[in-house]
Amino acid sequence: MRAILIVRLGSLGDIIHAIPVAAALRARFPEAHIDWVVDERHTAVLDLVPIVDRRIPFLTVSASLRRRIIELRRTFAAARYDVAVDVQGLLKSAVVARLSGAPRVLGFSSRHLRERAAGLFYTDQTDPVDAVHVVHKNLALAGALGADVSEIRFPLVIAESPVADAVCERLPAAGRRFAVLNPGAGWANKRWPPARFAAVAQWLRRTCGLRSVVTWGPGQQALALSVVAGTGGAAELAPPTSLVDLAALLQRAALVVSGDTGPAHLAAAVGTPVVGVYGPTDPARNGPWSSDDVTVSRYPVCGCRYRRRCRAARACLAEIAIEEVTAAITRRIGVGGA
Repeated sequence: MRAILIVRLGSLGDIIHAIPVAAALRARFPEAHIDWVVDERHTAVLDLVPIVDRRIPFLTVSASLRRRIIELRRTFAAARYDVAVDVQGLLKSAVVARLSGAPRVLGFSSRHLRERAAGLFYTDQTDPVDAVHVVHKNLALAGALGADVSEIRFPLVIAESPVADAVCERLPAAGRRFAVLNPGAGWANKRWPPARFAAVAQWLRRTCGLRSVVTWGPGQQALALSVVAGTGGAAELAPPTSLVDLAALLQRAALVVSGDTGPAHLAAAVGTPVVGVYGPTDPARNGPWSSDDVTVSRYPVCGCRYRRRCRAARACLAEIAIEEVTAAITRRIGVGGA
């Protein structure tokens, strides 16, 4: 295998879930040239993945459809890929994979596609069979090309971050240990109430001796500030972070508490202990993949599964008590944050 193209356009968490595919293919084909087409808004994620040779931005924001196709064809012209692997399963991603000119275009079987029309653009389809977690489902594609998929690997390289350094410098000198609380999420019904995150920060300081740093993304600063305001000084607001800064901060944390969102998946990928708070999405499919991590979930009783807006009068996440999350933290890191 001389050249391989991976197609996974977005979002942050989904791209992270596809990184083990690149790792498995690199191990199977160490001399191959591996490229990845990614939404231009998420190219920074792949800067953390040096085993990918080239990151090809898909111009979702800054170009018309016609220009997107022209730019892709120009980029693909000299690549001569042996295979294109669509890890997304959308019509859009399947078309991109087909435009690569690869004689083989590999994707999921029809029942695992998000848009069944995508299958029309594949030459080969793979059924993940009994895979539950999305990472294992994705790895089935690498397995179809002969890769060893018995191990989940995230070959990330985290660059130095002055922002993360500055956060650590402000912490008490004894170990400079801290927790990260991430209250934001792309869907409003994936957000646990900020007052409960604040209560968890107080508990972490009182019980585990951990000060908390509250992270936030675009449009989420007010939410993060509301958490900090309720902690009585047990937490501080994270400074604005690039993706590299966020990765460095998560890597240094003793614990991350978060809903189902990109930073939680990034924390799991860098090996930081995670406690997940889940409502409309299934932690068995979308949660942390390490058996050591712990989730508190209302998915079994949620009436709005995988819906961006809750149809119920009260979101299921509102039913998760503070004590359930602190108990999960104790299970994950022990009392005292050991």
